[in-house]
Formats: sequence, structure tokens, C-alpha cells
Amino acid sequence: MPGRYAIKPGRAFPLGATFDGEGVNFAVFSEHASRMTLCLFSDDGRDETLNIDLPEHDGHVWHGYLTGIRPGQHYGYRAHGPYRPDEGHRFNPHKLLIDPYAKKLSGHPRWHDALMGYDVSAMHKDLTFDTRNSAPYMPRSIVVDPCFSWGNDRPPRTPLHETVVYEAHVKGLTAAKPGTPYPGTYLALASDQVIDHLLKLGVTALELLPVHAFIDDRFLLDKGLKNYWGYMSIGFFAPEPRYMATKEIGEFQHMVARLHAAGIEVILDVVYNHTAEGNQLGPTLSFKGLDNASYYRLAETPRYYINDTGTGNTLNVDHPMVLRMIMDSLRYWVEIMHVDGFRFDLCSTLGRTEEGGFDRGAAFFDALRQDPVLSRVKLIAEPWDIGPGGYQLGAFPPPFSEWNDKFRDEVRSFWRGDGGMAPRLANRLTGSAQQFDHDTRPATSSVNFLTAHDGFTLMDVVSYGSKHNEANGEENRDGHSENLSDNMGVEGPTEDKKIRAARALRRRNMLATLLFAQGTPMILAGDELGNSQQGNNNAYCQDNEIGWVDWSGVDEDFLKFVRQLVAFRKAHPILRQKRFLHSRPRLIDGKPDLFWRRPDGAVMGEEDWARPELRTIICEMRTASGTPDYAALEHAILCVYNSGAGVNVTLPAPPEGRRWVRHIDTARPYAGPKPARETARVRENSVVVFVQEEATTPKS
Repeated sequence: MPGRYAIKPGRAFPLGATFDGEGVNFAVFSEHASRMTLCLFSDDGRDETLNIDLPEHDGHVWHGYLTGIRPGQHYGYRAHGPYRPDEGHRFNPHKLLIDPYAKKLSGHPRWHDALMGYDVSAMHKDLTFDTRNSAPYMPRSIVVDPCFSWGNDRPPRTPLHETVVYEAHVKGLTAAKPGTPYPGTYLALASDQVIDHLLKLGVTALELLPVHAFIDDRFLLDKGLKNYWGYMSIGFFAPEPRYMATKEIGEFQHMVARLHAAGIEVILDVVYNHTAEGNQLGPTLSFKGLDNASYYRLAETPRYYINDTGTGNTLNVDHPMVLRMIMDSLRYWVEIMHVDGFRFDLCSTLGRTEEGGFDRGAAFFDALRQDPVLSRVKLIAEPWDIGPGGYQLGAFPPPFSEWNDKFRDEVRSFWRGDGGMAPRLANRLTGSAQQFDHDTRPATSSVNFLTAHDGFTLMDVVSYGSKHNEANGEENRDGHSENLSDNMGVEGPTEDKKIRAARALRRRNMLATLLFAQGTPMILAGDELGNSQQGNNNAYCQDNEIGWVDWSGVDEDFLKFVRQLVAFRKAHPILRQKRFLHSRPRLIDGKPDLFWRRPDGAVMGEEDWARPELRTIICEMRTASGTPDYAALEHAILCVYNSGAGVNVTLPAPPEGRRWVRHIDTARPYAGPKPARETARVRENSVVVFVQEEATTPKS
């Protein structure tokens, strides 16, 4: 061992590589290893300069302290123990392993058969043992000092009822934006050009697709493609290196600080349900080699993995040290990187118990809810996985919000003209109370969306009748086949003015429906611009013009209208309430907080809702019953959602001294506010919104 290093026992806490000014404490968990070797590398990461066993082993944590080690040191582990896949153990000291707590990685694996713990040419595959050294093909873990000069950075802490989420991809949003410095990176997201766009749009939270370090699947690289979305995590503490312009983690912190200064929160899409190591035939990169039997949920025959995620493996969140790793990771991103919340990919998996079923009282949820750091940030669940009983919309405990795919599907169906959709849409417009109004959950628990990274863009919803995923190299077999879309008469782009106008109107209708519904709205990046993915509804591997937001052909008129919708929502608290609307009388005036009306002004009856040809929904809303008087700042708003022929709507008589004013009309998007008469004409396929105002209120 070189004389400049001195090994000491160190500490079992904290896990990872921790620099204290004089040296580094290394600590890594493995319950079943018999020996743990720390490997140090040269400054350029090429040469393995030191191999030393960690001297102490407490509570299944191996640890040691090395003096003289500084930030920038490249390192990895080799774990010794039984290689018995039939018993769930896959230790192979010939494989260099990433530290699960590494705060920075040098890059990505270079695919080679040596990354496998077994002989890929052998008949018995993973039951064999491979002795090739994987280090030449593996990224290095890197010691960092994560300190950052945050100045007076403060989290915006925007309440959910005031939140408008904008889902974006770090590279996809910025790669093709003209004039953006360092396109495709965290620094690009921190640029004036991007922040100015977000501020003008009016969004309050930027939800980023995975930024945890991830890998490119071998089968994708073989086809000349990449893992664009990033749902193959291999480092839960390390920012993805490909988004760093200078390869320093401070770039991510700088991005967060800049967004916070603009009043914009940062929410991370995180993937704790599985890792990039795949099934029994996948590579040995980290967890599999450190302690396969602890980190993963194994099948009854432990050679194989339980696969509730569709990616080959499922993390064993029931294990206390795996749960600790997830909690430590989440706290790191909040306390050190200053993010404001998380969207949990396939969150049903995180609620599965040892028996395999979903439990809303699972250890993961309880740990989050009691945590003094994490219980204060935004928590959003993707409420499904592919395992048994995996669809759990509405079943997550507070303070979780949930992606509401039923909102997406039923809004699309209603505006496509499908029969029988009016009563379903009515439920979605009022916060999907059937799913979420329990356990004192607020109406904001429903994260409403029309589009997301997975599926068609909004432009493609109105431009394509079927998916076009040929570029993915799977003969168009991948991706959802039923998108509830409508090409309006021509598949794909067209110069037909009537079709283009109809598509623009449909997009305006759907976005108005999204932004005027109770709940928390989420907009997909690029939808406000008219962005298309050429009909690809599964662009997970398209790190190119298909997957990137196209800024070259911005629909300026549509962008202006979307800004108008967001601003209108912000200006009217009735549209963004925490309490559900149930047609209950209010103490302030004795009036119900919600009326559903027929075009003739009468209140809807059961027989009206039962008509399959019903195409017009008229919703008159007030501040919800139970809202404190100080929050009841508005009188009433009446929204008309008409997916049928033009109709005359009789407006309910306003109290003396008030009047109805038409503010939004998707058929006449720039008409401006105008006082309404007793009967208002609502054109075919349009959304119209009236606000009850004082009769003396100026039109502007």
C-alpha cells in the first residue's frame, strides 16, 4: 500500500464516501459478503492503484477511513462471498462495483461480456462463473464534497392548489432551443432563455424526467439508439453525467438555485422500484454484486427475480437497509441539492409487502410520512405497476398526490365525441372525488394531465389515429395501441386549413378542460408550442429530434392562448380549491357550492345524465362548502364544455348588482371579456367560461 495512505477503522455512518477535510470514510452495506475490498484508481480513473480490504464490519456495514484521500478520488468496490445463484447469491470479486451511495460517477458502462458475472457463452448461463476483470468497462465512483454556496436560496413552497406542473426532460427541453448555452444540460435549464419561457407560461414547478445516473441498455446501443428517458437508474445519489457541461455536480445545484430565484420548484421523477441490472442474465454493476439477496425481491426459486416492474427486477424495499438507502437518497436530494419534491415511478411497487400485495400502510409510506424532511416536500405517486393488483389510483395515503390517468383518458374521449362520457368527465372536473375524497385528502391530490412523456404529445393526439413507432426498431409493436386520439381526417401533418383549425380548437378545448378542473394540473413540455413526436408514443429511446422539443415551428397563437389559460386559473381561486365540491350549502350564503345545469338553465336530473348522446356539460361553481369566509373571495364561475353542436345556454339569474361576463371562449380565443345576456350562444366543439362579477366591474 502506498505510504501516503493510512487505514483506520472509520465509522459505519454515514454510508458512502464522506470527506472530512483530512481523509475519506468509506462505508458500504452487505449482509452476506465475507469480505469487502476498496479499489482506488489514478486521477484519470484508468489505473487501479490500490486494493485494500475495509477493516471493520458493524451491523452488516463494512467501513474504513483513509487519510490523504481528497475529493476527485476515483474508487469502486469488489465484494467477496458465495456465488450461488440458486440460493440468491451472486458475489464475484472480479467485477468492479459502483458504490450505491456514490455522489458522482465518471460516466457509463462500456458494454462488454466482462460486465456479466457469468460466462455468457456457457450453456448454463448465470449458473457459471466469469473471472474476467470488469474494471476496464466500468464507470468509477468519485469522492465529492457536495458543499455549494447557496446564498439566500429558499424553496418556493408553492401550495398545491396554486401549483401548475410542467413535465420536461433536461436534454429534450433544451437541446434544440436557439441561443441556449450548453444545450442539453443542467446549465441550459438554468439559462435566462428557459426560465423566461417558464415564467411567461406561468408554471410553478418543473418536473424533470430521471436525473439519477442511468445506463444505456445494450440492446438499444446495438440498434444505434439510447436510453433517452432515463428509467434505468444505477446511482440514486449521483446526477446523470451526460447532463453536466463541466462534469461538476454543482451545475445541478446552480440550476436549482436559479429556478428557485424565479419562484419555480424542482420536482424529480425518481425510479426506486428497480435498477439497471435487469434479471438473472443482466450485468453485475452494483447491487447485484454487493448483496443480491438483500437488495432485490427474489422469486421462490431465488435464482430468479420478482418482476413487478417489467424491467427484470424489483428492489426489496421491505429490507431495512434498502429502505434506508432510498430514504437517505431522498433526503440528500432535498437537503444537499435543494429539490422540492418527487414523482415516484411505478409507486405501487414501493408499497408491496413481502407477500407481494399492495399495502397503503407499507413501511415505505410510513417512513416518508413521519420523516421531518421528506414529509414537507411534494410527493407524487404514479399509482400503478404491472404486478398483481398493481393499479391503485386513489389508494395512496396523504400527503401523496397521484397521477390521474383516468382524467387523461376521459378528457380525450369526451372531446373525441365518444358517447356516454359526460358524467365521467363531470367527475374529473371536480377533482375525481370518487377516488380521492377520503382520509381528509384534498382535491389537489389528483394530478390531472392530458399528456406525459409516455404517450402522444397533445399535437399528436389530434393528428394521428394510431401510433408510429417504427423508429424504435420494434416493428411498431411497442407502445400503447389505444391512445383515444383522432387525426381529424388526415393522418399526420396536413396543409388543409379546415383540419388545422379543427386541431387547434381541439387542443384549446382540452387544455382549457385541464386548467379549469379541480386538482393539480400538469402540462407536458412542448405542448404549449405545438410540438410533435411524429406519431411516436413511446419515444423512450429517441435521443434526437423525435424526442426533443421542436422550437423551430412554435405556434405563437396557441402559446399565447395557453398563457392566457394559466393566468386565468391563477386569477380565480374557485378553479383551484383544496376542498371538494359536492353541491353542499355554504354557511356564508346558504347556496350550494356546485350546480350541474341543462342548457335551459334547469338543474340536471338523473335522467339527464343517463342520456348517452349528452355532449354538453354546464358546471356552476362557488367556493366549496366549509371554506373559511376569508377565502371566499369570488362569487361564482360557470363553465360550459360542449363537444356537440352549437347550443343556446340560459345563464342562471345573478343576484342584484351582479352580472355574468364571458372571459374564455375557445372558439374565439382572443375576443376578450364581454358581459353576457340572459342567453348565451356556445358554438359547437368549444369551452366557454363565465365569471359572475359586480355590475360595475370594468370589462378589462
